[in-house]
Amino acid sequence: MKRRRAVLDSIDEAIVRELRKDARLQNKDLAERVNVAQSTAVVRHRALRERGVITGYHAEIDPNAIGQHVQAMLAVKIRPHTKEIVDPFMAYVLGLPETLALSHVTGPEDFLVHVAVSDVGHLQRLVLDKFTSRREVTEVHTNLLFSHVRKH
Repeated sequence: MKRRRAVLDSIDEAIVRELRKDARLQNKDLAERVNVAQSTAVVRHRALRERGVITGYHAEIDPNAIGQHVQAMLAVKIRPHTKEIVDPFMAYVLGLPETLALSHVTGPEDFLVHVAVSDVGHLQRLVLDKFTSRREVTEVHTNLLFSHVRKH
């Protein structure tokens, strides 16, 4: 089911913009940055969560700091490309500890999988043991990332 686009006014947009910069922002600081009363910021923030605009919070981790020195983008093709295969495959990939992000895409490949691993040997084992060994996977193209910068 396709979700409808949420209607956001300028205050909601400002709250979302500030929380994208820092999800740990305290309410008093959020209220100050968007120029509203603290009580207004609390109510608006809660409403954004309830409406599904804000879906969660997470910690941004530097992969290098935890020994994941190699990042790659895996372009994966599966067959048959049906819901009965796609949904379990996505759940499987998201369950792998090396997976940072997963995108279901159009084009020659079906998925782009952003992974972080300790070294090239780990990447090779991941591709061979966790991807190409699966019956539905017909191709995997591996692209090493020289750098990765996430827009904040």
